[in-house]
Amino acid sequence: MNAPQTGEPFPADPAGTFPNIARLEARGHWGIKRGLDNPRALLQGLGRPDQGFPVVLLAGTNGKGSTGAFLASALQACGLTVGWTTSPHLVCPTERIWIDGHFLGASALDLLLGEAFEAEARAGLTATYFELMITSALLAFRMTGVEVALVEVGMGGRWDATNALDPIVTALTNVGLDHQAWLGETREAIGREKLCTAREGRPLVLGPGLDKDWVEPLLECRPELWPAPRLQVDRIAWDHSVVQGRPIGLAGAHQIENLAVAWETLRQLRRIGFPLPEDAVWEGFRRARWPGRLWKVPGCEEVWMDGAHNPDGARVLAAHARACGVRPHLLFGAMGDKDLLGVAAELKTLEPRSVTLVKGADARYASEGALRAAWGDAGLPVLSVEAAAARLEEAADAPRLVTGSLFMLGDLLRTMGIAPQA
Repeated sequence: MNAPQTGEPFPADPAGTFPNIARLEARGHWGIKRGLDNPRALLQGLGRPDQGFPVVLLAGTNGKGSTGAFLASALQACGLTVGWTTSPHLVCPTERIWIDGHFLGASALDLLLGEAFEAEARAGLTATYFELMITSALLAFRMTGVEVALVEVGMGGRWDATNALDPIVTALTNVGLDHQAWLGETREAIGREKLCTAREGRPLVLGPGLDKDWVEPLLECRPELWPAPRLQVDRIAWDHSVVQGRPIGLAGAHQIENLAVAWETLRQLRRIGFPLPEDAVWEGFRRARWPGRLWKVPGCEEVWMDGAHNPDGARVLAAHARACGVRPHLLFGAMGDKDLLGVAAELKTLEPRSVTLVKGADARYASEGALRAAWGDAGLPVLSVEAAAARLEEAADAPRLVTGSLFMLGDLLRTMGIAPQA
């Protein structure tokens, strides 16, 4: 991803210029629909756009987006035309579709959503927000002639819309506890759901924290298992790392594991026949950026945002801050269906200089009482999104770290008038 490039932001639309985006937003973003009939019917009705290019499927509890950022940047640096679809977005849905270094524009997304809605009507079904976005992304990739598509699994794997595709490689970053209401209460149950994205006889790249002996009994097919290597780390700083003598663009020890998954995935693509010169790959890793993941907010003084929203994500974020000697002022907000106690317990190990809680207007936000209870302090201040945004625009005596929810980060950025860059 090239930081200087910007996508066309999705603006306020009082004139109804983008009616299909408005129609999409009315569907709501949340939940999972069991079954693949909808995405298969949509794709069939549109002439199977997914069959026009090779697909790499990215699954896992955490790190899918960062792994995709590394892969997209590296493949582009190697001269390939790359499509990448990810979720969720921060500010506008155009961020979910990335083609050759740029977010898809709002006008193009509206047009492609119109095709998806027409296919929906012909098939006589009602698709979810995610099914419509994945369909639109695949249409965009066909329209622009991508040479490889990176497709991020939304939730789980077995019933995710992306599992209607036929990937040449699947990468599984890790398996942790998240979305238990949908995926199961144990790592093994969740692992089974995610491993359904593997394909018989095709490469399945495993993140460094996944043991083959743990994975194999959970599989329902027999892919080729390729564990990602442990990479030599020369230096880890708060805002960058040096790996095997090369700088990389995403910071944090956890990003080294995501980098390893990307590295092994590229090695598998090279085995298949993709021309991927090593120097170009490392240049792509250097350029990689991923807004909302230990990301310095442009135009603000030492404001960092990270979307850690489960205990595993919070644990690696806190460990990175401790290792780098960073004690930030912490702003924390979360959705009510998350493991608030688990996330707060990990973030407490940061020993933050201060803790401020954030609660938005949406009903999904955790209540003030639940937030304070998770931190065990009934006196912690709770700010609205608007008040928190104003606070972040002020000067401070130490870095501010905003975390707990990508949804909250998007609300803050929207309030501050900041659109992420591709």
